[in-house]
Amino acid sequence: MNKKKNNTVLSASAAHFPEHGPVAKNGKEVLLSIRNLDINFGKGDNLVEAVKDASFDIYKGETFSLVGESGSGKTTIGRAVIRANTCTSGEILYKGVRISGKIPRTLDREVIRNIQMVFQDPAASLNERANVDYIISEGLYNFHLYEDEADRVRKVEKIIEEVGLLPEHLTRYPHEFSGGQRQRVGFARAMVMEPELVVADEPISALDVSIRAQILNLMNKFQKERGTTYFFIAHDLSIVRYISDRIGVIYKGRIVEVASSEELFNYPLHPYTRSLISAIPLPDPLLEKNKVLFTYNPAKHQYAEGDNPELAAIGHDHYVYGSPKEIEEYKAVREKNVPLKTLSITGVNTDKREDDETAAFLDEEIKERPDRDTGHILYGILSFLLPLLGIAAAYFFKKRNYIRNFKSCRKGAIIGFICLGIFCLLCCGILVCTCI
Repeated sequence: MNKKKNNTVLSASAAHFPEHGPVAKNGKEVLLSIRNLDINFGKGDNLVEAVKDASFDIYKGETFSLVGESGSGKTTIGRAVIRANTCTSGEILYKGVRISGKIPRTLDREVIRNIQMVFQDPAASLNERANVDYIISEGLYNFHLYEDEADRVRKVEKIIEEVGLLPEHLTRYPHEFSGGQRQRVGFARAMVMEPELVVADEPISALDVSIRAQILNLMNKFQKERGTTYFFIAHDLSIVRYISDRIGVIYKGRIVEVASSEELFNYPLHPYTRSLISAIPLPDPLLEKNKVLFTYNPAKHQYAEGDNPELAAIGHDHYVYGSPKEIEEYKAVREKNVPLKTLSITGVNTDKREDDETAAFLDEEIKERPDRDTGHILYGILSFLLPLLGIAAAYFFKKRNYIRNFKSCRKGAIIGFICLGIFCLLCCGILVCTCI
């Protein structure tokens, strides 16, 4: 996974996908390979680097999960795989053939046929003007994946029942369903195509807890019967642990750790991975109350120019992002072969926070948010009536980090000064007219 970054635009090497992809050193077939991927949005001062130098492989028949907090770039990568997002640099390979950038039309159709996506927002991804029957059948129509009308109906009714809906639902429209039911329609639309790879973007986030297990069991069923490969995007590590073969952790667009499921949970080497694992809620409210969160402080990873951080292998098919010095430290910790403690509970397995620096960082963050910083509308009204006093109060609040109160007073005072200025101009105008 340590590859020299290549910013050159590569041409597609084939007009069709081969039957099998390349074989990795571990003997597994690589279905999808993401190499040094950068995705940017906007230009100039508005440039946003959504994904930075992301690299990982997904093997055929496995479930690879990408986890991280909201806005970290998970969905951006998923949409790039289905060619919905443009790659700034790097490449995406499917069975060894590049599918990012400009590719032949025949290859583009094969991407649509072989790679399907279950979107995070089922309401926005379904055509509100089409009924469920047409929504599920659209892919069958476009690629003519049925022998006759009876075969099409049979396939649609079978898949709608497998996702937990009824055949009579086929005549309804998306707005007639709940969010969870719409998500199941989106899942049925993807699976009826019998794709080799499914990009599942938070596919169970809109479902009830009782239904989540059914959908996950259904995904496992498709995987066993059809050999479906899943690129699972999520932030709920409690579920990801039990459905994933391998897990990648992403932070602010950068892959910081990749390992097998059990390896990652037993040896979470990167501090951000530890923070995600420590945030998994416990079913016991008493233990949850006394749980000590491990807070990731990004200031620890402000790399200088000569540090050259990269995603490096530390053995055991485990990759961690860091500088050469950090990689050596990670290797030393892993070679001890002692599982790391990821859960600290006051009074059970710890007396205080393990990391005093982290605790100080957390306490500092709490102090920066005063309890009475409400930004109440009354501050704005008083500042509007007495703008000079409002300006003084605004900077008093700002000095003590009461940001909401500061903004409320400043806004009220500015409006007050504007109204006062308009009133003075009107008075001057009336006075001039009277004198004339």
